[in-house]
Amino acid sequence: MASTSSPYVQPGVIVRLRELQPPSPFLQLSGTFRVMGRLMSYDIETGMAIICDEDGTSLPVCTQHIRNLQFRTNSLFQFIGELSSQPHQEMYLQARVGRNVDGIDVKLYNRALELRRKFEAKFKLDT
Repeated sequence: MASTSSPYVQPGVIVRLRELQPPSPFLQLSGTFRVMGRLMSYDIETGMAIICDEDGTSLPVCTQHIRNLQFRTNSLFQFIGELSSQPHQEMYLQARVGRNVDGIDVKLYNRALELRRKFEAKFKLDT
């Protein structure tokens, strides 16, 4: 009998941190997300990081499965992982991939994301 689940690791839907706040439609999706934000704090004991975007929206990120990454406050990081939450706790990203993206043009990145979404929406309508 064939398995219905994919053996491949998902690349992650690119979202802005504010798009992971209720009542966002992205919260209805289960799966993998790719987020980017400035590192506000990092607890080496728990592996929990807090990232924040330019409008002040923040997201906790569990980094316990990430190795060989230097966490520097105020550096820009991108993480890929799954959203999780424990009862009576806030939502967080269980990261499986992380990288420092200092030097990226955040405004250009966001503009490219907007154009990509427009293209994908048009492509879906045309097929």
